[in-house]
Amino acid sequence: MPQVTSPVITIARGDGIGGEIMDATMQILKAAGAQLHYEEIQIGEGVYRQGVLSGIAPEAWDILRQNRVFLKSPITTPQGGGYKSLNVTMRKAMGLYANVRPCKAYTPFVSSHFPKMDLVIIRENEEDLYAGIEHQQTAEVIQCLKLVSRPGCERVVRYAFEYARAYGRCKVTCMTKDNIMKLTDGLFRQVFNEIAQEYPDLETEHYIIDIGSALIAERPEQFDVIVTLNLYGDIISDIAAQVCGSVGLCGSANIGPDFAMFEAIHGSAPDIAGKDLANPSGLIQAACMMLVHLGQPAVAEKIANALLKTLEDGIHTADIYSESFTKQRVGTQAFTQAVIARLGQPPAQLPPVFYHTENKMRLPSVLPPATPITKRLVGVDVFLDWNKEQRNPNSLGAAMEAAAGPEFKLKMITNRGVKVYPDGFPETFCTDHWRCRFVGINSNIAPGQDGLSHVEPIGHSNIVSLLTRIQTQDFDFIKTENLYEINGKRAYSLGQGE
Repeated sequence: MPQVTSPVITIARGDGIGGEIMDATMQILKAAGAQLHYEEIQIGEGVYRQGVLSGIAPEAWDILRQNRVFLKSPITTPQGGGYKSLNVTMRKAMGLYANVRPCKAYTPFVSSHFPKMDLVIIRENEEDLYAGIEHQQTAEVIQCLKLVSRPGCERVVRYAFEYARAYGRCKVTCMTKDNIMKLTDGLFRQVFNEIAQEYPDLETEHYIIDIGSALIAERPEQFDVIVTLNLYGDIISDIAAQVCGSVGLCGSANIGPDFAMFEAIHGSAPDIAGKDLANPSGLIQAACMMLVHLGQPAVAEKIANALLKTLEDGIHTADIYSESFTKQRVGTQAFTQAVIARLGQPPAQLPPVFYHTENKMRLPSVLPPATPITKRLVGVDVFLDWNKEQRNPNSLGAAMEAAAGPEFKLKMITNRGVKVYPDGFPETFCTDHWRCRFVGINSNIAPGQDGLSHVEPIGHSNIVSLLTRIQTQDFDFIKTENLYEINGKRAYSLGQGE
């Protein structure tokens, strides 16, 4: 028989308790018979302090690209400006579009009010507000751009459905805030509904993220697989991990087309570093997910079941200590040895782990090209930094009416999204940040498919002329956003009160 070469994975010990829990995890992997070789890189606080603002040395990227699988301990990001989140950098640079976080209760051995809780949160990992595009535009206002793409939605939503099918799950729940963010979150929900049609064997549902988060905290047992956008997923993952028992018990996977990163979800806990107090369970769980990814599910099951048996036997670290169920309070090393001693033993009361390896996830290597659209430029929002004349919207409106010229009509002015001109309310509080909406003049208006009146298309040169007129009046325009009709429908939000 041909000799099978063990895969080489990249590891990083990180900061704080990272080295301790990585050593524990590697001892267990070796004892369980995992077929792995390791190549270590340095990341985190030490690299930051060397002046590398990303927290990872340039040469480490070549090692990651070569090995394609990364097992990572938590790191510490120094306080102060200029330091970038290494986790966010890794996810985006390596195309890790899906974050997978299983959250399961181990009651009664680990305290939780929800003994049947067993859900998986799949979070979009690259877009949304985590694009990290922020600007201070005036003395009072800073903006953060929320970017959501159709390909980004399609990849993570399809991954969620394929994960549910491959792991024997029954239901996929989508969570958004599309009642407010009708275009960005609306796109995510629309893609979810489209892809759901291809999986008639799976139940589907949608919740607005606020009530969805409340239900995770109150009745998490009703959920199975949840798919959501980046920021929401970050928040509800920690909610779910906490109510299931402890963030110290949960691992996560970050999955891309040809690269994967596995990590515990907790932080580096520098206050207990070097004291033999850390719970390695989160990184052990992440390592099990990694083994399944590498095609070694039997080893993953052996480790996962030994971990459950250890918890059942009441051998607990301090973070999950319970007067009722802890029989032996131990440190990191003693806990590690307890897991090793139970390799090959199934849990007696908790359901044993079984990975549904007969079901393979079928993910497209290349997404289909975008459907062509018909796009018309029909106006422009011009954002101003203006702090004069007691911030009177009527004064600003008169000046912008004059600047509109022959091509445009001033449709409205908003402040923080609320219409203040024309016919604004005197009670509305205004900052120094104003949006002036100009639409093209049209003498032959016809109703559009969305019930709105469409305006004649304009050209970019018309916008340049408009900005010149605004600048001539000594106004500071800080940003513009073009207004488009796409496939005959308005592709921009209305102002509140428009």
